[in-house]
Amino acid sequence: MDGLPVWPGGISLADRSGQIEDFLQRAGWVGVERRTLAADASFRRYDRLLLGSRRAVLMDAPPPKEDVRPFLRVGEHLTALGYSAPRILARDEEAGFLLLEDLGDDTFTRLLAAGADEAGLYRLATDLLIDLHRRPAEEAVPAGLPRYDDDRLVEEAALLTEWYMPAIDRAPVPDATNREYRDLWRMTLRHARHVPESLVLRDYHVDNLMRLPEREGVAACGLLDFQDAVRGPVTYDLVSLLEDARRDIDTGIAAEMTSRYLDAFPELDHGAFKASMAILGAQRHAKVIGIFTRLCRRDGKPDYLAHIPRVWKLFERACAHPSLGAIRHWIDAHIPPHRRGIPPEAAA
Repeated sequence: MDGLPVWPGGISLADRSGQIEDFLQRAGWVGVERRTLAADASFRRYDRLLLGSRRAVLMDAPPPKEDVRPFLRVGEHLTALGYSAPRILARDEEAGFLLLEDLGDDTFTRLLAAGADEAGLYRLATDLLIDLHRRPAEEAVPAGLPRYDDDRLVEEAALLTEWYMPAIDRAPVPDATNREYRDLWRMTLRHARHVPESLVLRDYHVDNLMRLPEREGVAACGLLDFQDAVRGPVTYDLVSLLEDARRDIDTGIAAEMTSRYLDAFPELDHGAFKASMAILGAQRHAKVIGIFTRLCRRDGKPDYLAHIPRVWKLFERACAHPSLGAIRHWIDAHIPPHRRGIPPEAAA
């Protein structure tokens, strides 16, 4: 392709741009002004489209690396339940294009940076989870959605040994060491399942939440990222919200939100709930440390490395729970405190 940059699947940027123009023409958005809105840790990109008074967002999710169908499926389900996922204005599933309702610019992240009421935003996000989890699982979860089973959780936790440890050791992790790590997670994860299951959005944090002041109740909380949703423990999204890899959260606010959630479900076993939160928090932090390392070493995206020290602190805090004793001992033996940080090779 004469040295031109390419998208996944070998499509040149010029070809991709032509496909976008064709999609927009078919959707009735000819002559639009396009402004880059965002790119994320995946291959997806987002543009804001302006055409007179009309606004929309173009999701460009190039196959085969990306697939818009899960986003469509979960988003339409959330909308049917009364939640504020973006409405679908046009679609080309094969090419990986969606035209979405533009929910604006007020992500929780931007609002917090501008000095918005932190506790108020977290209450809104917590209340949405409460509302969702009050529904029977058969209503909350789209039919046929995959379960967040232990095999998948273990594979995710193993991103720590697959990417982070080789970056600090400059050598692959021995098979026996990796097997031991995985076996300990299998033993530990069974204690995370003594809570109900519901729809798990999986990336439920301030970057993916919006404030929509013109809407009432939990509909005032806009939802942006949910294509990886699964059926799993109700604790996962709450810990994703309150133990954020990208920002420090006041411990008092985190405690208030946990109590707010538990007060809404008095029948829950508080001890089992907090054990599940600790275990799934630790699993998520192990995964994220591995992903942030991989984003740098494999994908050339080093910006996420700056968050690794924060995630290690969250990981250590989660591992202080008695249910994670075996994981804590393994981590102390194989990744002692002085080796927990940004991998030097990755940083270079």
